[in-house]
Amino acid sequence: MNDDRDAEAIAEAATRPTMRFVALKSEAQLDVQTLHRVRDQLVGERTALMNQIRSVLLERGHVIPQGRAKLSACLAGLLETENDADLSPRMRTLVAEVYERWQYLDRRIAALDTEFAEQARTDENARRLTTIPGIGALNATALVAAIGDVSTFARGRDLAAWLGLVPRQVTTGGRPKLVGITKRGSKYLRKTLIQGARSAMPTLRQSDTHLGQWLRGLLARAHANTAVVALAAKMARIVWALLRHGRVYQAAAVAA
Repeated sequence: MNDDRDAEAIAEAATRPTMRFVALKSEAQLDVQTLHRVRDQLVGERTALMNQIRSVLLERGHVIPQGRAKLSACLAGLLETENDADLSPRMRTLVAEVYERWQYLDRRIAALDTEFAEQARTDENARRLTTIPGIGALNATALVAAIGDVSTFARGRDLAAWLGLVPRQVTTGGRPKLVGITKRGSKYLRKTLIQGARSAMPTLRQSDTHLGQWLRGLLARAHANTAVVALAAKMARIVWALLRHGRVYQAAAVAA
């Protein structure tokens, strides 16, 4: 009985003029999204292996600096030294096996990165998005595959809200208050946008553009992490504008 009423309610809601529908994904979009999920899983597996290697070596007195490159260099030198009293032959074999698995994951991730870079060169929309500071082939292909038809969003803020990058409003006693971002939508897309914004912020804050001027003013009154998220939200709005109007990003210089 409840199923019948739910179906009737859905059919009634579909006739409403204000109802918004989700566009269907094409086969190519689904393929790209699947590749991104596989890559994200491989990166997680690689991080877990790195942490495991660090913990094993730390228990035996080997403190390795942070960073994937430093860990790889220290590990390669450690495995070449056969007369290390801190590592037993069994632990040395085990660490070598885990390191081999790590190198295999590196090759898999690099192959997927090459594939995404090729897609960004051949796809017009993805190539257009790579002109935005902080957005590379990885972000561009993921956004194009997830967004699809950008006309689904009426404005840039709708896309930022869909990604969970807009402030959440809490109202008590008729007094609205803006708190942290909603964190709705795809966690992966939101993460890649924020990482791209963090990498681009040092360069943008020094540029003589409207975006750089806005960013410097924001950093003067807000925490750096808040500014990074705000920059990611602005990047999402720029993504919508470029896809909607078929343009490339051009930084406007501030008038003297």
